[in-house]
Amino acid sequence: MIKLIVIALLASSTLFSYEMNYDKNTTGLVRHLKVYEHPRWISKVELRDGKEIYFSSPKSMFEFYHRPGKWAYLNLKGEEDIKTIIVTDYNSLKLINAKGSFFVYGSNATSPSGDDLPAFDSYKDATEFSKVHHGARVLGFREVSNGLIKLLNGDI
Repeated sequence: MIKLIVIALLASSTLFSYEMNYDKNTTGLVRHLKVYEHPRWISKVELRDGKEIYFSSPKSMFEFYHRPGKWAYLNLKGEEDIKTIIVTDYNSLKLINAKGSFFVYGSNATSPSGDDLPAFDSYKDATEFSKVHHGARVLGFREVSNGLIKLLNGDI
């Protein structure tokens, strides 16, 4: 019985493990920065057609997510073309599903893209980081609006 439980746990952890296959030449779509240089900020969108799109930060990923038509050559019709969105947990560097992550707005931690949204696997970690780094608010994935991304980019 214990053997079956261990096998089930290992199988479930494999189901929810993510990977990023980038090298020193991989650049982010939005800002064209080398992603390997700042590993705690890397994000990735996997499309249903198998394409992998890398970003130098969660902010850049959200910029793409809210306006995929800006990159028309990718032929995205909508969110249904996106298979998975992965971000890097700022503290652990663990790869996590962005849609279940928490993002800190207004902290003093900046990415290579400037003001950004450090990502965390847990609300607790995000709030602790926010307290230490003077964050203004902890947001879930759906709370990160295009308007907020424009504000962070200085477009408002």
